[in-house]
Amino acid sequence: MRKFYQSVGVEAADTGHVVTLDGRMVKTPAKASLVLPTRALADAVAAEWDAQEDKILPDTMPQTRLASTALDRVAPRHSDVVAEVAAFGGTDLLCYRADEPEELIRRQNRVWNPYLEWVRVELGAPLRVTNGILPVAQEDIALEHLKARVAGHDAFELTALHGLTNALGSLVLALAYMEGFSLLEAVWQASILDATHQEEQWGLDDEVAEKRAFQHADLTATAEFISHLRNK
Repeated sequence: MRKFYQSVGVEAADTGHVVTLDGRMVKTPAKASLVLPTRALADAVAAEWDAQEDKILPDTMPQTRLASTALDRVAPRHSDVVAEVAAFGGTDLLCYRADEPEELIRRQNRVWNPYLEWVRVELGAPLRVTNGILPVAQEDIALEHLKARVAGHDAFELTALHGLTNALGSLVLALAYMEGFSLLEAVWQASILDATHQEEQWGLDDEVAEKRAFQHADLTATAEFISHLRNK
């Protein structure tokens, strides 16, 4: 789409803030009003629109995309998205451990165990660990506590949590970042621990490196989205 506006603005609305293009409110792809909960997020979305040149490139507008997703796709089906995100707890990455080599086993224990201890103590969700790929059944109470924690997020934060969980392959790591237990780079490194160990032995394929760079960029954009949401 060619750029069709000259000026970008931010205005207060009854329930938040809106971004305007030549005085007209930005809409979501589903034609809903893009009402944003914080001025910080509105400013970030406005900056993305302002940065567009001759053509509007959606791939360069992650804050706009996440906000639109929250309003169009998450808010109308909040309970379904909660269930989808919470389901990661039943097969969390951190619960599936290598049975060899010893160095990888030690590294998994050192890096992953503190997260499982945190989720046990702080969220009341003790998760069982297994070796290999055979599924391990988690206790219902643990899964219920994880789901309750997920359900406590509004549509905007749930959108972010959904993105983090998918990118990291772990609900535990995503919650650890969302709730301030761990830094973004730490949960990212924890999520690629197995791959990193293998790459130390065999090297990193260029295609894998490119894909990982995109994943990391998405993760960073989601973290910025959370920061904007919490900057009242």
